[in-house]
Amino acid sequence: MIPQTRLVEVRQNVLKQNDIVARELRQRFHDAGVCVVSLVSSPGSGKTAFLEKTLTMMRPNYHVAALVGDLATDNDAARLARSRAPVRQITTGTLCHLEAAMVRTALVGWELDQLDFLFIENVGNLVCPASYDVGEDLRLVLLSVTEGEDKPLKYPTIFNTSDLAVLTKMDLAEAVEFDIAAAHSNIQRVRPGMPVLRVSSKSGAGMDEWLQFLASARKSRLGHSTVEQAF
Repeated sequence: MIPQTRLVEVRQNVLKQNDIVARELRQRFHDAGVCVVSLVSSPGSGKTAFLEKTLTMMRPNYHVAALVGDLATDNDAARLARSRAPVRQITTGTLCHLEAAMVRTALVGWELDQLDFLFIENVGNLVCPASYDVGEDLRLVLLSVTEGEDKPLKYPTIFNTSDLAVLTKMDLAEAVEFDIAAAHSNIQRVRPGMPVLRVSSKSGAGMDEWLQFLASARKSRLGHSTVEQAF
């Protein structure tokens, strides 16, 4: 059996190397003037549908692109491509999260200074992505009404490392008897003051507010080193 201390050392080394690459990416994004937004959630939260709607609505006014991570298949990338924005798939194999080095490799050949926004859709998982910085300016955690209101309490780390919570599939809230007040309360218990948006990719509800949030984030991004400073 491998000693526990050895496991801790290996994990620390992996995270340290990831942080080094993430810092390099963040500086590269900053120099290019592109605002980078990552999305994390559990599987089936509506993350891809939300991102497809976002890309489609933004494309007339912004230069946008997306990287999408998954264990296998390029199904999500094919779906996002319907927005007619540049999209690349990152297939992780057995890894349950994206790492900064994967993002760096996927960006080869892209002219980042030609983009206003780059979106990174992480692998569906509320645990592993919390520990891995990918150089983003803004991290979203998505929670669908079909998952229940207690997800923030069960997975506090991902909410603590995110900048914005997005409640998705709001068109189904009444049907599944989702308690919006309880969800908000649980989010605030874990991350006091965290902004929360409610959206429905199907009906479009809340999408205008989301795009306004992004526009504000980009404006702040151009004037500050991180979006976090603006909120």
